[in-house]
Amino acid sequence: MKKPFIAGNWKMNPPISAGIELAKELKKSLFDFRDVEIVLIPPFTHLYLVKKEIEGTKIKLGAQNMHWEEKGAFTGEISPLMLKEIGCSYVIIGHSERRKYFGENDETVNKKARSALLHGLSPIICIGETLEEREKGITMKVVENQLRASIKGISEEEILKTVIAYEPVWAIGTGRNATPEQAEEVHSFIRKILREIYGIEKSNYVIIIYGGSVTMENSYFLLKMKNVDGFLVGGASLKGDSFKGIVENGLRAWKEKGGEIC
Repeated sequence: MKKPFIAGNWKMNPPISAGIELAKELKKSLFDFRDVEIVLIPPFTHLYLVKKEIEGTKIKLGAQNMHWEEKGAFTGEISPLMLKEIGCSYVIIGHSERRKYFGENDETVNKKARSALLHGLSPIICIGETLEEREKGITMKVVENQLRASIKGISEEEILKTVIAYEPVWAIGTGRNATPEQAEEVHSFIRKILREIYGIEKSNYVIIIYGGSVTMENSYFLLKMKNVDGFLVGGASLKGDSFKGIVENGLRAWKEKGGEIC
């Protein structure tokens, strides 16, 4: 059976001291949550200290990016071996901010995702359309192209270790989120593509999460949707009470829909 997946992407926040305090707070408040996969994704500078704080809990550690090579002359980059050694279980690949500001594309996303899997990390592959693309009515085309290119060469066994994050670019950090129905429409379409590639049995177990201005207020209604398996939370993950509220609401919604395998 799957269980809800809720990850907090801290982005380039907060200072290390505040990040450690946040990790301590979440360690206490989320310690008893066993039926949710909870992942904290702080900046690189915080990883070691956050890992030390969450030891002994079910909370997992993730990174915000990585290079596909194990080592080399790549100034400013982090390798999958480094992330694995420091204790990471997950790594975000292809976030829209990486695509927009740092020139990442489907090809580099695919190389990073395959490298992550090769080195025992689970990639959280981000895909999603811009506002212009949605208004043009090409959301599904954009999502399908990104998805197929990003998972090219990933095996049936590997896709079960991969998380797909649908993040409409127009909803990230804007306070404007997709409605539960809009999210479900795209998540259902993603599941359909996965079924075409990997078959019904495997694709049913792939975790597909939503990201884009997730809050305590909308989290319950989003996770009630059949094909929404969790969240990649941005700003709301920087406050212990709001992140805990999202976890609580997500778990309640998941149980109410029967933890249904789609």
